[in-house]
Amino acid sequence: MRDAEIIAVGSELLTHDKLDTNSLFVTEQLNTLGVEVRRKLVVGDDRVRLEAAIRHALGHADIVVLTGGLGPTEDDLTRDATAAALGRKLIFSEEICEWIAERFRKFNRTMAEINKRQAYLVEGAEPLPNPRGTAPGQWIVSGDRVIVMLPGPPGELKPLVVNEMIPRLQKMLPPLAIRTRFYRVAGMGESDLDALIAPVYTKVENPATTILAGMGDIQIHLRARAATAEEAERLLEQVAPQIEELLGDRLYSRNGDTLETVVGKMLRERGATLSVAESCTGGMIGERITNVAGSSDYFVGGFLTYSDEMKVRLLGVDPALIAERTAVSAEVARAMAEGARARTCSTYALSITGEAGPESATGIPAGTLFLGFASEAGSEARKINVPGDRNRVRMLGAQSALDFARKQIR
Repeated sequence: MRDAEIIAVGSELLTHDKLDTNSLFVTEQLNTLGVEVRRKLVVGDDRVRLEAAIRHALGHADIVVLTGGLGPTEDDLTRDATAAALGRKLIFSEEICEWIAERFRKFNRTMAEINKRQAYLVEGAEPLPNPRGTAPGQWIVSGDRVIVMLPGPPGELKPLVVNEMIPRLQKMLPPLAIRTRFYRVAGMGESDLDALIAPVYTKVENPATTILAGMGDIQIHLRARAATAEEAERLLEQVAPQIEELLGDRLYSRNGDTLETVVGKMLRERGATLSVAESCTGGMIGERITNVAGSSDYFVGGFLTYSDEMKVRLLGVDPALIAERTAVSAEVARAMAEGARARTCSTYALSITGEAGPESATGIPAGTLFLGFASEAGSEARKINVPGDRNRVRMLGAQSALDFARKQIR
């Protein structure tokens, strides 16, 4: 019993502004038991479609988790659809009805007649007490399948998952140890990375390898499963060192830490400080650095010098240098970093200048960026070219700048 499907119920989840965060939490909890979620589905408030989805899930998964649709109104159809899919009746529970009424009385309210709908259990179901709401969950065993019905509000769902669903599944499932590696990589495209490490991970099925691509940031998840923790670690060690060697200095995290977190740890370990001078990114680098708790230990501040005049006035960049090389140049990037370091007395300073697009103010192609870094040993600059729209250029610029700082500090 290691496969699961999740069905999120509710027409509101099919709108553009409502996210199904419950499925993410349920998946995380199931994964801790070695249960893999093979399929997720969102179904609106339609009994026929929901019943069909439940029937399909029962034909393919050992565990079926339904979230939402347990409220008291006519469009809360999870109980009805589940009963129909299993060919069972709905049984009214006086005990649950009294429990719901008592909950209303605690808040000096009278239970409405419609709330009695929440006291119906699928025949053979075990109620899962919900201390934070009026909709109990339901646990149903059907042959070698398990169906779990959970309320939709996250504040109600999460306690039921942790305190009711997971303990019951633990009793049914054989012991399984799971060990993981969570790598993060900068400076590579997804296809290039996969071509590099695929010859290693495709030779084995355990650990399983998942590659997730983000904006300038790629995650590699290695998940090993075995009867014991020692065996799971042994399986990881057959693959992980080979992948790490291939990735080299592009690998910046082995535990899932963000790039700004890694840079912060490096600064703290060295007792060093950092300042920034930003132009085209408009404060995005500083925002990422200060998003890490405790960043005041090493981040002294920054300069948002969007215009040439502000580069001159705040950072002391030579106006003749800008006139000769333009603001989008290696020389100006270095001067910005040097100016930021001198004015803040920081150990290191990081800068970025460039053309984010879509038009160019300097005649230099949009997507051309220059990164600068200054330290006691001097200053360095690096040119990068980022394809894409303005937002992509700015986000990748901030990511590249942080990675540049990581490598320079190291």
